[in-house]
Amino acid sequence: MSAAPKPNPEAEDQLFRLLRQLDEAQGASQRAMAQGIGVSLGRLNALLRQATAAGFVRVQDMDGPDKRQRFSYALTARGAGEKNRLTDQFLARKFAEYDALFAELTGTTSGLNPLKHRTKLMENNLAPIPELYVSYDSAQKLKMEAAELVSWDLTPRQICDLELLMNGGFNPLKGFLSEADYTSVVDTMRTADGALWPMPITLDVNEKFADTLEIGQDIALRDQEGVILATMTVTDRYTPNKAHEAKMVFGADDSAHPAVNYLHNTAGDIYLGGPVTGIQQPVHYDFRARRDTPNELRAYFRKMGWRKVVAFQTRNPLHRAHQELTFRAAREAQANLLIHPVVGLTKPGDVDHFTRVRCYEAVLDKYPQATTSMSLLNLAMRMAGPREAVWHGLIRKNHGCTHFIVGRDHAGPGKNSAGEDFYGPYDAQDLFREHQEEMGIEMVDFKHMVYVQERAQYEPADEIEDKDNVTILNISGTELRRRLAEGLEIPEWFSFPEVVTELRRTKPPRSQQGFTVFFTGFSGSGKSTIANALMVKLMEMGGRPVTLLDGDIVRKNLSSELGFSKEHRDLNIRRIGYVASEITKNGGIAICAPIAPYATTRRAVREDIEAFGAFVEVHVATSIEECERRDRKGLYKLAREGKIKEFTGISDPYDVPESPELSVETENVDVDNCAHQVLLKLESMGLIAAQ
Repeated sequence: MSAAPKPNPEAEDQLFRLLRQLDEAQGASQRAMAQGIGVSLGRLNALLRQATAAGFVRVQDMDGPDKRQRFSYALTARGAGEKNRLTDQFLARKFAEYDALFAELTGTTSGLNPLKHRTKLMENNLAPIPELYVSYDSAQKLKMEAAELVSWDLTPRQICDLELLMNGGFNPLKGFLSEADYTSVVDTMRTADGALWPMPITLDVNEKFADTLEIGQDIALRDQEGVILATMTVTDRYTPNKAHEAKMVFGADDSAHPAVNYLHNTAGDIYLGGPVTGIQQPVHYDFRARRDTPNELRAYFRKMGWRKVVAFQTRNPLHRAHQELTFRAAREAQANLLIHPVVGLTKPGDVDHFTRVRCYEAVLDKYPQATTSMSLLNLAMRMAGPREAVWHGLIRKNHGCTHFIVGRDHAGPGKNSAGEDFYGPYDAQDLFREHQEEMGIEMVDFKHMVYVQERAQYEPADEIEDKDNVTILNISGTELRRRLAEGLEIPEWFSFPEVVTELRRTKPPRSQQGFTVFFTGFSGSGKSTIANALMVKLMEMGGRPVTLLDGDIVRKNLSSELGFSKEHRDLNIRRIGYVASEITKNGGIAICAPIAPYATTRRAVREDIEAFGAFVEVHVATSIEECERRDRKGLYKLAREGKIKEFTGISDPYDVPESPELSVETENVDVDNCAHQVLLKLESMGLIAAQ
């Protein structure tokens, strides 16, 4: 068996120069192209034939006045991807040549040749980094070509990932991970070629779409409005072991973790890998002046003369403790400060990014303008604790930062199914510290700041030597949410009045917020009857509009085309959840009364609604025997006879709620009493005022 031919560096350099020339100077004559590349016309034609045969270049007839110019040449999506690959290869070879020359002249290495880890390629935090976009002219042509390709409509998380791939935020990645890179990242936190990268960036799709694709095929990637953002060459199609991914990346295959829940219940079953060619960045209509790409931030730092920049990562509003923390971090690192909040997907239940950015802008003038800046990061967080901290560090390094604040339990998701924290309080700092030299960005430890009343100032908790003789004050996140929900005072030593005002605008007292009461139980358990009684009682009280989304009513008016398969039942519940979330968002009360047999679907609905208000799950715990005895519609009889397939409780399972806000028994209890139990629960939660 003959060995594979070795690559010819000179030929690859010529191909690289040709592809770059076609990207940057479209429409140039062959003579101009040959001069630009530095080859003869004969060699140019050979290169064009080679590139066309490989699918890198598209040839078109010319209809212009110059009869000598019969053809025009344009870069294809695959050619743009190959140009990006050859750019990396070209740079790596030139670095190696320089390093060898430096060693010959000085006897020492230059330190510029990245032998294994490409993350150290950009030692200068102010130099531009590679992006995956083609030029404007190429993008216009590629957009027309991509319109004919099979396309995939990206999910919100995939749009966040694609944006950071294209603008260099995920450098050194050149696309969604191949199977070899995915396996290596999951198991070792490194890509297959050894580059440090802790988070799998994958294009998950459904099996039906994946089956239509062939390896080597180009696909268009569209946003949710149908706009083409990029093309991708599918080099890999694979089925991941999601349980293994969850255990290695998130520490446990536990669906209490929001990213693990997403992995199993939302993400597609098939992953696609391959290089991405950027056509245009996603359009953001909000806070456009605050959104900067890595190269835009690097250019700003160059202009301002900032050589050291410490980044502060946050997904919460800024309070006085955060201000003191960032001041101290900047002083400790002798660096300028970049407030760099995440405005992509964060943890379910977080304050929405519109409110948070208004809070940031309200307090930005509390910082010295000459040494502080703010920019928004469109990142989809995974809440992966230690791995996420390293990931955040690499992203901030790409954005030109030299230092990064890593907090206690950084990017932690809270409690696991056993009621314990997913990660230790300092696991993230330990892992970051282990890799910071390789990453080229230095960690600044998060100090737990508390307010010392006698000195009227914030101080690090572990540096207060006279703690037994002073009054130490602190308000936890849980306590802050309680005070906001109940309309209680938030002291000025804790937060800025401007921030509190913004939070109260978005989060009024709970008795003025919208909420959803979600009844679940077997058919015939009494859900609809109790829901109707509750609706009447709430309407009698007044103050907020009340809408009943009963299972039968929704089936008739919203889901009439759906059957009773698991897929259709899930879709029906998700529709109910969507309508309820809109009612809740707009300050109304939604009462839902479907069977909703599956826990994963109920959890998804809860997350949708809790983004806007309270979700109160009420389990109507009537036994299946009692429901079958009642059987007012004769459905159980038909199910026992096999005339109704997949009937909940008979031939299909019902996931009993593990921790509903309320469980009510209807056997030997009248409806009014059951509805009154729900009212008492709503009152105890502060959702309705005490009567």
